[in-house]
Amino acid sequence: MSLVSFDVFDEMERMRREIDRILGEDRTSSWSFPFSRISFLPGRAYRAYPLMNIGEDQDNFYVDALAPGLDRDTLSVSVTGDQLVISGEKKPLPKSVNSELVHRSERSAGKFSRTLSLSSAVDSKKVEAAYVDGVLKIVLPKMEAAKPKQIAVKVG
Repeated sequence: MSLVSFDVFDEMERMRREIDRILGEDRTSSWSFPFSRISFLPGRAYRAYPLMNIGEDQDNFYVDALAPGLDRDTLSVSVTGDQLVISGEKKPLPKSVNSELVHRSERSAGKFSRTLSLSSAVDSKKVEAAYVDGVLKIVLPKMEAAKPKQIAVKVG
């Protein structure tokens, strides 16, 4: 009787490669997410656009979303409890651009929606958002109940 060696990590890597092959993803390409042409298809990178930086202090959450080329009229920011939703649409190249003259197109176009769960509830009436130079800047004030409270300790 002979024992067969089994390495769970080798098996997981083999399964990942097989799934990538089935889904048609080429991870060896230098032009992968977020620059792929399928980045706005549901179930793919659709849910990872726009790219975000998120920070917080005692009073607020701060979100900077990198989203150049958006149609401002379709841009939407909504907050419910601890959920932030950013949605909008990037328009394709204008019809005036002859597609036969385009040698390379790496800009994705289409509708997107991204939901972000925050660590505490937000006061939705005080949220501020500004879209400047392709960056959506959002300030989300925390609810009073979510802010840390200093409690005096009595020594007795």
